[in-house]
Amino acid sequence: MQSNTTAIKRKNIITIQHPESVHHTNGMVGSWTDWELSEKGKRLAENISSHLKQTIHHENFVIYSSTLKRGVQTAEIVGKKLGLFPKLTASLKERGLGAAIGKSVQWLKDNIEQEELMVYDKCFADAESRYDVWKRLLPFYEEIITNEEENIIIVSHGDTLSIFNAMWLGLDIELLNKIDLYGTSGGVSFLYQDNRGKRIIKRLSDTSFMYPSANP
Repeated sequence: MQSNTTAIKRKNIITIQHPESVHHTNGMVGSWTDWELSEKGKRLAENISSHLKQTIHHENFVIYSSTLKRGVQTAEIVGKKLGLFPKLTASLKERGLGAAIGKSVQWLKDNIEQEELMVYDKCFADAESRYDVWKRLLPFYEEIITNEEENIIIVSHGDTLSIFNAMWLGLDIELLNKIDLYGTSGGVSFLYQDNRGKRIIKRLSDTSFMYPSANP
């Protein structure tokens, strides 16, 4: 049998779910409302950047970020520490919740039009479903998987990164009706692809990087 000689690129991907944003403290919906990091969130982002510098000091990385302020601020803090300039892309934005954007979480609960049971469901007619986010994210994902960049940092949001994790493992979108790969605010994940194409998630949403006592 003739072997497949197509080269598979090694990939070393670190994802960061932005730490505490103002909307985590004021009862408002995050989504596409352009909240900034809270003061605590900024401090946590500084801690994440310091620990990452110790962890990846010998490797050359590129950094991509959501265009929303809380993502950009996180990426800028990390980028400054690592000497990197963030590349911004709307592909990494959080899921758009339509009519709920700019509203409180309580308003969303009181006015939701449809319960989201499946990946195709939308809480409001003008919102994105999780499938919509999958379609938005897929071109970015395919680009970074096939380009020449080996070491990549991605700064994004909880729901978007949960979908990215599913893509990374080669899961079908409809499996997200039964399982999920959510992280938590400030969580740092480490994903690898070896030269045989084997995909690994070594750490998922590690929150120890936010704290000075962490030992990366």
